[in-house]
This record gives sequence, structure tokens and C-alpha cells, in this order.
Amino acid sequence: MKITMAHGSGGQSSAQLMSDIFGKYFNNEILGRMEDAAVLHVGGSPDGETAASCAPARIACSTDSFVVTPLEFRGGDIGKLCVCGTVNDLLMMGAVPKYLTCGFILEEGLEVDLLDRLVASMAKQAREAGVMIVAGDTKVVEGNGGLYINTTGIGEIPAGRDVSSANGRPGDVILVSGNLGDHHACILSHRMEISNDITSDCAALNDVVDALFAAGLHVHTMRDVTRGGLGTVINEIAGSSGVKIELEEEAIPVHADVRGFADILGLDPLYMGNEGKMIAVVPAEEAEHALEVMRSTEHGKDAAIIGQIMEGSGAFLRTRLGATRRFDVLYGEGLPRIC
Repeated sequence: MKITMAHGSGGQSSAQLMSDIFGKYFNNEILGRMEDAAVLHVGGSPDGETAASCAPARIACSTDSFVVTPLEFRGGDIGKLCVCGTVNDLLMMGAVPKYLTCGFILEEGLEVDLLDRLVASMAKQAREAGVMIVAGDTKVVEGNGGLYINTTGIGEIPAGRDVSSANGRPGDVILVSGNLGDHHACILSHRMEISNDITSDCAALNDVVDALFAAGLHVHTMRDVTRGGLGTVINEIAGSSGVKIELEEEAIPVHADVRGFADILGLDPLYMGNEGKMIAVVPAEEAEHALEVMRSTEHGKDAAIIGQIMEGSGAFLRTRLGATRRFDVLYGEGLPRIC
């Protein structure tokens, strides 16, 4: 077998690659949880004291690489994208993002003016997200003027927050922060030179996450909906939590322009990628409050309640016609490569 583009889709082929190769050699208690970010316990008293002041800190750590084409697109660019993507991974563990590192791989022929714009955009987004870029590296390779960026993020998890893909419970309700598929449709429009007004949703979700915790809500699970789309993320939560999840197709928000675009090209918004959307899982009695809180934020104004967790296993969709069908993770390559 050889590596194909499907192995980078974030779907079934990616999961198999992680399990068969990387998991075989790197597997440990932390990595094996397969969360958006690793939760680490750092520090504590060297002599075994148990005082609160000596308790180990909990931090979240995540790393990601960004290979989007084109480097600039409507609503963002690779510089903004790499900050938002890594910050969101930290936020999904309930962490307060603090620091980023960045590694640049520059292809020969890259325009210096373009690089300057992308780095400036990255710095601007880092300031807005409340993180400092504290270390980095640059390499130059032969190529055709491309650019790839790797970022690693560190965040601190406040006491009392316990967010995990394994925390979904029967009776919980699932919310999404807004319309799905915007980023996927935007990037594909650029690549196909299709003229429309679809703009990427690329954004750091600090405001949504901060509002949920400030409201005292008991958030069990959060995930940002990126490669592989909502369908893949829901299946991962169902598997990690050992539950059945049922979504309401009619409730899943998709902008009319994106839906029309997807219909023309035969795309399913359930598997379209995003870079500024998340789901939150909360107890049923808190669902309406959580919805109100999310809608009060800039990046959650189109939030919706889209499903519930039940006893059982697997992921299911109640269609607009009233039927129920099972759906799986993304299979194959979710064109185009969007992050």
C-alpha cells in the first residue's frame, strides 16, 4: 500500500493510518485518547506535598500543520488559519490558550511580499486570540513558491473543567455554533475559479467557549468541526463515549449559498470542512441556556441545537422525510484539501 491523498482527509483513511503506523509505535495513555489536544499534568511538589499550592497544573498541548491552497482566500489566509486552528484545538479541551510555536517551510520562489502579509496576518490573529508566539523555525526547500506552517499550542486548563470526547452521556444535547461548510465551499470556489460571495468561517472561538464557561454551564464535550466534517466528529464522539447519537437533518444550519453550491457539486454538508465552527455537548436541562449563550457571541450567533445522545452505539440522522439512517466517518478524500 502507498500513501494517497485520502490519508490526509481526516476521515477513515486518516484514522487507519494513525492506528496502523503512528499508534503502533507512539501509543501511550495520553495520545491514545485521540482528543483535539493532549491534557498534561505538569509540576507539583517534588517532596510529595499535597497542598493545593503544590498541585500539578493541567495544560493542553496541540500541534498541527497547515497546507492550504490558495495561501490567501476570502475571509482568511494560511497565517490566520494556523493560529485559529491551533487555538481552537486548545479551547476544545476547556483550556485558556497561552503560547504558540511556529515552523515555516518555504518553497523556493515564494514572494517575499506575500510572506510578509501572511506573517502579519498571523501576528494579528495571535493578538486577537490572546496568545504569544514564543518560538519558531524556518526552512527553505526546492519547490514552486509554496508555504507550509506547523504550529504547536500550549494552554492552561482552569480547575473544575473536565471536557473530553469520552464524556458524552445519554440525555445530553448537542449544539453547533453556526453554519457548516463555509470554509470548504470558499476554498473550492477559489480553486475552481467560481465567482460567489461565500466567505471562509476561519476564526478563533475564544468568545464562544469563554461565554459557555462564564455562564456556569456543565460542558461535557467540545470539538471543532474541521477536516472530515460534522459526520466524522459525531462518530468519533459516539465511539469515545460509547453512546448513540442522533442528529436532526432539518436542524443542521447551512447557509443557502453553501447548500446551493454543495448541491451543484454533489457535496454533503455533513462532511464539509470548517475552520470556525464547534459543537458543544451539555445536559438536556441546560440546552436552551447554552443556545442563548452561544447566540450572544460573535462566532455563535447562528448556533443551533442539532441532536441528542442516547443509550446504544453509532451515529444516526433523522432525515427531512422522517426516516432514520446511519452515517459513518468520511470515507476517501474530502476534496479539496482545506487546511
